[in-house]
Amino acid sequence: MKEDWDEDIDLQKELQNIEAWEKEQKQVFFWEKLSRLPFMLLDKVTPKLIRDKLGDLLGEMGRFMQTGGQYLVQPKSVLKLLEQNRQQYSGTLAAGGTIDEPQGGLTLEQARELPLAIMDRTAEELIRGRVKFAAVQGATTGVGGVFTLAADIPMVLGLSLKVLQEIAVCYGYDPRTEQERIFIVKCLQFASADVVGKKAVLEELALFEREDKELQVFSQIQGWREVVQTYRDSFGTKKLFQLIPVAGMIFGSISNKETIGDVAEAGKMLYRKRRILARLNQKKAINDSDR
Repeated sequence: MKEDWDEDIDLQKELQNIEAWEKEQKQVFFWEKLSRLPFMLLDKVTPKLIRDKLGDLLGEMGRFMQTGGQYLVQPKSVLKLLEQNRQQYSGTLAAGGTIDEPQGGLTLEQARELPLAIMDRTAEELIRGRVKFAAVQGATTGVGGVFTLAADIPMVLGLSLKVLQEIAVCYGYDPRTEQERIFIVKCLQFASADVVGKKAVLEELALFEREDKELQVFSQIQGWREVVQTYRDSFGTKKLFQLIPVAGMIFGSISNKETIGDVAEAGKMLYRKRRILARLNQKKAINDSDR
């Protein structure tokens, strides 16, 4: 049945599109280079309050990787949205088409078998909502400049982790597992990294599809502080320009919207790639077994 769902999508072509996107991400423009100030200089010009709050990200993200912490989401709401889109999709099938109806609500295991089009649509709906919320939230916390910026930083971190976990569920992955939490933090690193960093992250994420991935991926836990450091540097630069009261409202809205947009785009493309590769490997295994 799943093969019927995906017959209108060329998985190989979609994979090539994602790989083309990855190449584009490795091209750093001049203004992006200027925005990546040396961390020592950033420390000198950033108020202590902001430096302390950014420093707290180390502990927060460490707890997220180890236990999920306060940022761990439940997949129920995303599964419900997937189910709604699945029902709409089934209603557009040609006469004679059928879809196995899940009993008692959609499960994560069943979500993995959904058409890629349903996964994409659900992810895009969630991303649009989170980006709009981030813009409003950035404008709200930007009114008071440095006095309200301290509240904005953990909120953006929480929203970034939330949208990535929701995207994970859209493509049939469980964000409550340690392996997926590592993948999510890597998505954060990719969204804020420079050309060298993006290349390194892509090489590391490729290990998730290898048979010996567990040993290699989990060994990266020891280096999670480097992941956070990269995110902290880029994030601190954006927050630096949000310090001016009232004017910070405009910049805060734009900055938070771009931050969540970049994070969500990276998460969607990287999780989509994993699901496409998984289906291609599954089809290959079936074809091999039929020979």
